[in-house]
Amino acid sequence: MFNKCIKSFAYFTIKDRLPQILTRVIDTLHRHKNEFFEEHGEKGVEAEKRAISFLSKLRNELQTDKPVTPLEDELPDSALWNQYLDYQRNLPNGNGEPSWFQSPWLYVECYMYRRIHAALAQNPPIDNFDVFKEGKAQNFFESQEAIIALCTYFQELLKNIKDLDEKQLQEELFKLLQVSLWGNKCDLSFSAGEDSSQKSSPLQSLENMIPYILVNDMEKVWSLLVNAKKNRTERSNVRVDIILDNAGFELVSDLVLADFLLSSKLADEVYFHGKSIPWYVSDTTKHDFNWTIKQLGSANHMWMSRCGINWEGNLKKGVWVFRDHMFWTLPHDFSSMSEVAPDLYAELQKSNLLLFKGDLNYRKLTGDRKWECSVPFHQALNKFHPAPLCSLRTLKSDTQVGLKPGQGEEIQASDPEWMGGCSAPFALRSTG
Repeated sequence: MFNKCIKSFAYFTIKDRLPQILTRVIDTLHRHKNEFFEEHGEKGVEAEKRAISFLSKLRNELQTDKPVTPLEDELPDSALWNQYLDYQRNLPNGNGEPSWFQSPWLYVECYMYRRIHAALAQNPPIDNFDVFKEGKAQNFFESQEAIIALCTYFQELLKNIKDLDEKQLQEELFKLLQVSLWGNKCDLSFSAGEDSSQKSSPLQSLENMIPYILVNDMEKVWSLLVNAKKNRTERSNVRVDIILDNAGFELVSDLVLADFLLSSKLADEVYFHGKSIPWYVSDTTKHDFNWTIKQLGSANHMWMSRCGINWEGNLKKGVWVFRDHMFWTLPHDFSSMSEVAPDLYAELQKSNLLLFKGDLNYRKLTGDRKWECSVPFHQALNKFHPAPLCSLRTLKSDTQVGLKPGQGEEIQASDPEWMGGCSAPFALRSTG
């Protein structure tokens, strides 16, 4: 069964959180009216009015549970979206005509963000304006203390990294995996755009957070990377792919992890996969990725600056590569990737390890279904297995698999709100 929007966590997301996000988007456009006029004259103001009208209509459709309508723009992914709407209409256990409250949560949430994109894309000359850019920048600047602490820790670590034995390297990998995991709590779509920055160094609280990790397969990640390194040949690099989630502090934690993988020689190259359009309020686009590295490089803090300059170098050398693909902003489960985006699937098959960040990626990995918590992760993946993969995710939805029998019930009894962003499963799909 899909997570439908009926008196559930999903229902309250659609009813309350999504209209708040749309209201914030409309307010953002209002606030930039003068900027649009200065840059584009009356054409900019007219475009802003049309975009706001489009978004106000969208908000009304959402709040009054209107049917989901086909996309009318001519953007490259429109046909795929409309085919997916036909698929939803023809589901044997569906209601015929999908509407906002009577459809899979994942679908209508993605659909809203795609319609926000259309509101701008169809209204030049403001078609390249990112309505979420300010919030992402604010998250970065308000997380400065935590970013400084993390960059300082990492640069100190690099001084001695060649002297670390295997056990010490493993400990450092586990630390940085956990920092990247807890960085995933900084999600502006979950807080409807409210402040979600990382105020203090997560390194200080890792020990205290260990009891909240429900599924911990870090040992398997370590073994996989070590074995890949041993089996490496002159013609085959060890490659890790990180499918990114949020910009801001989380992205910095992912970049530190990626640098550690190269510096420790556990990997030879890291590919980052981001979104091709503004998505889920704080998801990382190419602009966010490049902007973050430039901000770090020009910072007046020595270790932040060192990180940024080194990371610019990694991109220039080609040992770091950023890619975006429109599949990441479609509503499809990842199990359909080989059919819908065979080029992306083939690209991921070149990897030794895929690290999927965040709740949305987890929901798409597992089909966003109401699984029993003890269903094995590999079963929920529904044959999606381009390469060994690991999910680093803090819970922000009620889809969870891979727990031990009885573990879910035990947690539910002690904390009925456990699926609200405090717990953090690791899950690894091994090569088996």
